[in-house]
Amino acid sequence: MSKRITDLAVGGQAVIEGVMMRDADRTATAVRLPTGEIEVETHTVTSIRDRYPILNLPLIRGSVIMIESLVIGMRALSFSAQAAGEEDEQMTKKELAMTIGFALVLASVLFIVIPTGAAHLAAAYTNDPVVFNLIEGGIRLTVFLLYIWGISFMDGIHRVFQYHGAEHKTIHCYEAGLPLTVENVQQFTRLHPRCGTNFLLIVMIVAIVFHVFFGWPDLWLRILSRLAILPVVAGVSYEIIRFAGRSESRLVRILITPGLWLQYLTTRPPADEMVEVAIESLKAVLPPDQIPAGSGNYRKEASC
Repeated sequence: MSKRITDLAVGGQAVIEGVMMRDADRTATAVRLPTGEIEVETHTVTSIRDRYPILNLPLIRGSVIMIESLVIGMRALSFSAQAAGEEDEQMTKKELAMTIGFALVLASVLFIVIPTGAAHLAAAYTNDPVVFNLIEGGIRLTVFLLYIWGISFMDGIHRVFQYHGAEHKTIHCYEAGLPLTVENVQQFTRLHPRCGTNFLLIVMIVAIVFHVFFGWPDLWLRILSRLAILPVVAGVSYEIIRFAGRSESRLVRILITPGLWLQYLTTRPPADEMVEVAIESLKAVLPPDQIPAGSGNYRKEASC
């Protein structure tokens, strides 16, 4: 009988025509080339938390990990776009920084400025700051759901969501201690408690709780306060999802169910060839002695 692996630091991310997997020490991004072959790029992970142990303390590490994950994810996306033939070359460090900066500004506008500004319209009906914050949180969540729902209809994003499903299924298979084969992987659910989708939903819920303590000041003070406490919100949310990913408690499973349901939007059932890519990505990030015996080998030459 296969032995279940319960204490893992393996995560991942869907990219263009591929999957990026990450453990504590390295990342691997596998992409299906236009020729049909699978190309894999690996990188050693060097975290600022290794140099400054204080950044690895609970409630602090969450925001640090979030920023590092964003940088690693953008690098993987750049490689996948170039490998899949959608870009001529990978982004430079300057271009990567500008892209991340633009993404952060856009996210701030969509999920902070617009919701907190729109919630002010309720002033004609109430002056209760708790109600204002609940309305703001509801608007933020609605914007998020509409955004995910809207982009899911784009052909390219639909395929990314399929690779997202392949990533989750593959990690489930590894956690179960089974050989990494297409047949084994496809048996598992495409929903996973440690998914970034869960994290974002938890961030929005935790933010509502924290925002209540700041009352309902003027618009610019509200925006600044939301931005100022974002690292704390991210830190608390990370600890929650980290605990949920390891807990077998029935209550915890019930509490994270909305996040799992949300993954029906952000994942799609993957094709077998997508699962092959996810398997090769995970194999590349694991030490050789941790690859389950009997795992498949899908990095073959493309047929003429």
